[in-house]
Amino acid sequence: MQTPDLFLIIFIVLGAVCRVNLVSVAASILLVVRMLHFNRYLPLLERRSLELGLLFLMISILVPLAMGKLSARDMAHTVFSVAGLLTIAGGVVATMMNAKGLALLQAYPSLLLCVVLGTVLGIVLFRGMPVGPLMAAALAAAALSVYGWFKG
Repeated sequence: MQTPDLFLIIFIVLGAVCRVNLVSVAASILLVVRMLHFNRYLPLLERRSLELGLLFLMISILVPLAMGKLSARDMAHTVFSVAGLLTIAGGVVATMMNAKGLALLQAYPSLLLCVVLGTVLGIVLFRGMPVGPLMAAALAAAALSVYGWFKG
């Protein structure tokens, strides 16, 4: 058995034991891809899965709009409220940080294991929502920057 297969099996078991289905399903799909010798598609999955995941996340966020649950008046009122303006600022900061997180994961791919483990722990111990692995890497990048200031 090759090392990637072993790690994928560990993630399948970890996801099942911790009841984090997304981790188990993702690892299972990748294990099936490897077992079927479709490894040539792995770079495509690496490039496009993040976009596809973000697409579905954005769809889930926009569903209330599509269902007519939000009126133009409500949206305009919300955008110009304190909460709305702070949320816009949060979105700006989050996207900037996510870029740093992506750069960190590209520079140190082995940290992905830590992001997944942290995500599982966040779900199991704190009832978190697993929509932010990239943000987790962004927070790690910010913490590493602060650490670098004090260390250097």
